[in-house]
Amino acid sequence: MKQKSTLAHVQFWMLFAFSSCLMSTHLQAQNQSIILGRPTDTSITASILFDQAMEYYLEYGTSSGNYPSNTVHYFTTADVPDEIDLTGLQANTDYYYRMQYRLLNASGFTASPEYHFHTQRAAGSSFTFTIEADEHLYDKKGVKSMYQVTLNNQAADQPDFMLSLGDIFGDDHTPFTITSDTLDQLHKDYRPFLGSICHSIPFYLCLGNHEGENDYYYSFNQPDNLCIWGTQWRKFYYPNPYPNGFYTGNTTNEPFNIGQPENYYAWNWGDALFVVLDVYREECADSLVPKPQGWNWTLGETQYNWLKNTLESSTAPFKFVFAHHLRGQGRGGVAMATTNEWGGFQNTTSNNYTFPTYRPGWEKPIHQLFVDNGVSIFFQGHDHVFAHEVLDGVTYQSVPMAADSTYEIGMLANADAYVSDTVDGTGHIRVDVSSNCVQVDYIKAYLPADTLSGEHHNREIGFSYTLGDCLPLGFNTENSTPSIRVFPNPADKSIQIQNTGNSEWAFVSLHNLMGQKVLQGKGNFIDVTSIPNGLYLLHLKVGSNLQTHKILIQHQ
Repeated sequence: MKQKSTLAHVQFWMLFAFSSCLMSTHLQAQNQSIILGRPTDTSITASILFDQAMEYYLEYGTSSGNYPSNTVHYFTTADVPDEIDLTGLQANTDYYYRMQYRLLNASGFTASPEYHFHTQRAAGSSFTFTIEADEHLYDKKGVKSMYQVTLNNQAADQPDFMLSLGDIFGDDHTPFTITSDTLDQLHKDYRPFLGSICHSIPFYLCLGNHEGENDYYYSFNQPDNLCIWGTQWRKFYYPNPYPNGFYTGNTTNEPFNIGQPENYYAWNWGDALFVVLDVYREECADSLVPKPQGWNWTLGETQYNWLKNTLESSTAPFKFVFAHHLRGQGRGGVAMATTNEWGGFQNTTSNNYTFPTYRPGWEKPIHQLFVDNGVSIFFQGHDHVFAHEVLDGVTYQSVPMAADSTYEIGMLANADAYVSDTVDGTGHIRVDVSSNCVQVDYIKAYLPADTLSGEHHNREIGFSYTLGDCLPLGFNTENSTPSIRVFPNPADKSIQIQNTGNSEWAFVSLHNLMGQKVLQGKGNFIDVTSIPNGLYLLHLKVGSNLQTHKILIQHQ
């Protein structure tokens, strides 16, 4: 659990800002970036890019500041990334590393800052991962300064890895006139942004519609088209997973120097199964059309069978599935989840179940696969808005834009496509996973100028929910331990927890009367300036003491 506002939190951000400034100055001299990817139990891949020809090597170990292992020396070409595989690592272990580099024939090496990563978590371990979506820097819906705030917020969460749900690289707005050079630059443009945090946070990509990597564009003027060029440049700059014993996924080897497209894949981490789908590469079921709708859209039988086998063979307590959108095109979540290949019915207003007619030989619709195999959450982007819905016990979670400085693009355009829990803003999703609990928080991002009024605060929690057996359950009634005092009540700007019998910080979560979690953290000072007036339940855990207090928030 994270504390919203404490001295330690402020100190962390001061240190982070200072180190980021140093790192920025350091990187400007050589223009380098490191993107981690494909973490496993015994390995990780580092994509390393310089804008000059360099000599370098990596040194690493399991203790901060101590690097007993090192790679061979590499000699890189300017603007051509190297993929360096660190192998023979220990599972469920923190690793620390840095790069030593120099210009060719220079006299001495320069050390980069220390970075870190964690190998595959063991069952029973707790960990955090983050999700962003629809960055859209290529068409100016996304704003670079806003995106950097969201990235910094994810870094502060210290996740084991992060996922983007697509519409990050683009650009299919001029699909038949775009050039390979343009696509090269569109993919390369994200290296400085992702490189600011992905040296220590492995990056996974889920393809969106605007990447243009679909069968429609693939069919034109091969090999000189948007789909093929986009795939080639994506793989050039970003190491996505491929089937290798740790990851399963697409085993197809495509022509035109593509090889395995690295577009859908699955892996296990801790007590969770992760499944990333590509809803575009085989999206046309009958005829090639730019935006297939209804039964004309398909996941493709090969990917469907792989998904079915992956879910059915997993015993993970939690299962997370990711796609840019549940049917590639259209808007909404559960309203669409009952129809066509996803749900089996002809349309949203029909009781006509036509799945056997349109998908002969397929056992069941995708949503039913989720229900029957205990999928916990399906995460999607595409609609640029936060939305939380539940259908047949499966959570459908829409992820907001990562770089919308207006804070309302998706809310204005697409909120009416959802049936519950839509929230405005921009930011990312943080997911904390333990052996018996999943905590999902919408971490809002704000530009500094938009926090001056005090109405909003960067990193405020826009929405929160849990799955499983989580901390708030089973709390004792209030005032069961006299040594813990909560004040003031009513509260205006903050709540303080005075704990005379225990020096430990309190784990806290604040719920409205509908049971929705609006804040959680760790510490003895809680900032509630962004919480609306009303009556709330404050759950506390201090050591072995569990309490619940009724708190009235009343801003003056």
